[in-house]
Amino acid sequence: MKTADQFTSPPQDYNVVVPDGWFQLSLDPEDRDRGIVALADVTFRGVDNAPHLKQQFMRDLQRRAKDAYRVGGTELYLSTMTVGPVPLASSLLISVPAPDEWPQTSDADELAEHLAGQDLGENGELGVVALDAAGKAVRHRCREAADPDTQMGNTLPTTNLTYYVPIPATTRWLLLNFSTPVDPLADRMVELFDTVAGTLHWG
Repeated sequence: MKTADQFTSPPQDYNVVVPDGWFQLSLDPEDRDRGIVALADVTFRGVDNAPHLKQQFMRDLQRRAKDAYRVGGTELYLSTMTVGPVPLASSLLISVPAPDEWPQTSDADELAEHLAGQDLGENGELGVVALDAAGKAVRHRCREAADPDTQMGNTLPTTNLTYYVPIPATTRWLLLNFSTPVDPLADRMVELFDTVAGTLHWG
């Protein structure tokens, strides 16, 4: 496995290892609906008296998948993990934004300086970290107020963790956008997100 500084031409692919309980939802419009139905069936298995909740869940997934695809999303993972009856809701969106949406730099420190001049959100944390194989990256954690209308009635703040990782031998960036509305367990979930980000490597 090559490290980021060993690439003299852009990598062909990337790989990231996610927990077994995370469901990969295709963002390709041709495959998206099949994945949404499959995830809804898994989520509501054994629940026969909530067809309206299942439909709402599918509509929410449809909206999220379309939004993700529109911003350059390549993969969307959604957690189906639970602790007893409590769902550990979380997600990971991997995206590659268009070149004109970012400063033309491949330096994590420069991007961090640029982002530091913007609104970092509630309790925003911003810094540069080193990922084992993927190289230096910008790490941004923040909380945002709940939006019950678009989060299936969720009334708890959402914790977001984003890694901005420069793609070797380019000025493009790979974004890992983690999110969880499980506010009481936010710190533990962020530890899991950091672990997943640490598995990123180029192929």
